[in-house]
Amino acid sequence: MREPYRAGPGITTLPSDLPIPGLGLQPVNGYLAAGREPVLVDSGMPVDSAAFEAMLWTHVDPDDLRWVVVTHDDRDHTGALMRILRAAPRARLVTSPVSAVRLSEEFSLPEGRVVTANPGGRLETADRVLSFHRPPVFDSPGTLAVLDSATGSLFASDSFGTVLPGPAEHPFDHGEERFFSGFSILNRAIAPWTAMVDQERFATAVAALRGLRPRRMLSAHAPPVEGGMDRLFAAMAELPLLPPWLPEADLEGALDASAP
Repeated sequence: MREPYRAGPGITTLPSDLPIPGLGLQPVNGYLAAGREPVLVDSGMPVDSAAFEAMLWTHVDPDDLRWVVVTHDDRDHTGALMRILRAAPRARLVTSPVSAVRLSEEFSLPEGRVVTANPGGRLETADRVLSFHRPPVFDSPGTLAVLDSATGSLFASDSFGTVLPGPAEHPFDHGEERFFSGFSILNRAIAPWTAMVDQERFATAVAALRGLRPRRMLSAHAPPVEGGMDRLFAAMAELPLLPPWLPEADLEGALDASAP
C-alpha cells in the first residue's frame, strides 16, 4: 500500500496498486469520508488486508466508524472487510442484495448489521445522503455507484478506472494521453460486453450518471478526478464503438512448456 492522500474535502484515499503484466499498475483505492458518521467505501485487496486496516485506524477510531459500503463483492473491494467489521462494532455493512448473497459464500456476515440497497435507493445518515446508482460498466451484477450529498463525490466502483505506468495521486500525473489509453483498456477489460450493446442506449445510461453532476469522480481504480468531467463521460460513452479488449494469451507457450 501507499501513503493515504486527500481525495476531496473530508475524504481520504487509502491507495494501493495491482501490477498488470505488460500494462502497468491498476490503482486499487478505498475511500474514507469523515463526518459525524464516518463512511468507508470498499476495503482493498486481501494481500493488503492487515496494512489497509492499520492505515484506516490512523484516520478514524474503530468505535466511530458507522458505515462500510461495499460497491460489489469482488475480492479487491473486500480484502479487509471482515477485519474491519470485527474491530468496529458499531459499523454496518451497506451493499446490494446480490453482493450480500455472494459475500456470504465466503464470509459469515454479522447478523443485524447488513443494510442492502439497489440502484435508485437512498440511505440517510446523520450528516449525508448516500444515493445508489448503476454505473455504466461493471463486472458484477451487484455493483453500485454511490453519490455522497455532503461532498458531491461519486464513488464509481470499477467504472472510470485506468491502468497507469506508475503510482499516481492525480489523473494526469503520467499525462492525459496515458490516462485515457489506460481508461479505454480497463473499462473494456471489466466489461467486454460493451461491444455488444446498443450505443445510444449505453450513452443514455452514461448521460443519466452525468446528470447527477458530481463534483469529483472517485473510482476504485483511478486517481480522484475533480473537474474536467466532460472528457471523462465522453470517453465512457464511446466504449460501445470500440472492439472488446482481451489480454494476450500464450497458448503456444503453454504447449511448449508441457512438451517432453
